[in-house]
Amino acid sequence: MPETQSRSKDLVKPATLKGFCDYFPEDMIPRNRIIEKIRTVYEKYGFSPIDTPILESKEALLGTGGEETNKELFSLESPEGEEVSMRFDLTVPFARFLAQYRERIKLPFRRYHIGPAFRADKPDPGRFRQFTQFDIDAAGSESVAVDAEIIAAMCESLASLGLATASEGTSSEYRILVNDRKLMDALLEGCGITQEAVQKHVLRVIDKVQKAGLENIRKELGEGRVDESGDPIRGVGLEVSTIDRVLGFIAIEGNSRQEVIGSLADVLPESPVTERALQEIQDLADCLASLGAGESEVIFDPSLARGLDYYTGPVFEAVLPSAKQFGSIMGGGRYDNLVARFLDERIPATGASIGIDRLVPALASMGKIESSSTPTRVLVIGMKGVPHPELLKVARELRDEDIPTEIFLGTSNASMKNQLSYANSKAIPVAVILGSHEIESGQVSIKNLSVGREKRADIDDHKVYQEAGRVGQVTVGRGEMVRTVGEMLEGRL
Repeated sequence: MPETQSRSKDLVKPATLKGFCDYFPEDMIPRNRIIEKIRTVYEKYGFSPIDTPILESKEALLGTGGEETNKELFSLESPEGEEVSMRFDLTVPFARFLAQYRERIKLPFRRYHIGPAFRADKPDPGRFRQFTQFDIDAAGSESVAVDAEIIAAMCESLASLGLATASEGTSSEYRILVNDRKLMDALLEGCGITQEAVQKHVLRVIDKVQKAGLENIRKELGEGRVDESGDPIRGVGLEVSTIDRVLGFIAIEGNSRQEVIGSLADVLPESPVTERALQEIQDLADCLASLGAGESEVIFDPSLARGLDYYTGPVFEAVLPSAKQFGSIMGGGRYDNLVARFLDERIPATGASIGIDRLVPALASMGKIESSSTPTRVLVIGMKGVPHPELLKVARELRDEDIPTEIFLGTSNASMKNQLSYANSKAIPVAVILGSHEIESGQVSIKNLSVGREKRADIDDHKVYQEAGRVGQVTVGRGEMVRTVGEMLEGRL
């Protein structure tokens, strides 16, 4: 049997697991740019970076996100026989972190954290089993002023990505929906729904209103329904009058946050729970106004429930109206009791999480992402016979000025045409060309590839096309190389 045929039997088929994906440079470069812009905003608000392991004890994660999240845990056994799971978010590990290092952490404490999380749910477009989250959290204060700052940081981070706020004649390109879990508690108490399991069921149903629609939510709050696949969905079993009250509450909307608060006061029953809830949402509204949060960008929405069980106060969620198919791209809320799972001390906390795997394609669909497959700004090209050390010297001079530079080190017999074609395929804006004549005379040729691409964009005639390709090329002394390249990159040459 030929050796090649024998080896082919040993090959492993290259494939990603279901629900997981690989990312190419053209995927990662815009992701990294987006993350860096958001990081800059978060650090302006005093958030500091931390990191935690991907694996946590299974006990630490179980029960923190609700029944569905329990089912979606990726679980395994450590070499020591311990039951461990892959984290499903970055919030529960942060609560564990606060408890474990309580002696070291001085409250209040603000952190940001970027990393992968894992859920073994059904993969869908934009929904993966491994996904990247970018979280901010603030621990050690019960004041809704902190929640308002989280929301303000959400607004500023989205604006930093090129999303416009509302102006005369135009609508905002992003919206942050806000509700308060205490308002939901006041509603449920007024409806006589006091059992915790039933309360959680109602909230899980309400959380699906945007996806399922009001009619399906009505059925789920009642006797249940059959979904599109034919599977039965268990209903809560509420009476029709109670369902009407719940649906009336989540349908409230207004032209301002203050108007929504007024409508909530009209429909909620008079009770100490209602009084506390209305005061908290009013305090939040006042803080948002102080931070300059626009009425078109931050909207009070009583239908927002958020699915996780650990929320205790304000909850929030960011959506892009012109990219609704991607769902919420950011969300979070207050979780004052989560740290108490790990520590005999109550440490209030609040935070928000960005789903990078949803945010990036959503921005791309809106034309907010500049495509790029390389960070390289300059390609150093050597003519036939130019030794590599000469090319390396040129590259070092450019890199010493923080100009991302790559040397074409492909096949040794690559023609000038092939090397320039490589640069154009990656949209590299500038080429520095070095031949034996340039070395002898102490010069370099510098070609503005961006100008050439623009000049040739609509040319059909071959001869004219070739002549246009010579546009934007200059020959300068070696000492002028860095300055000339800089002017080309800045569009001044």
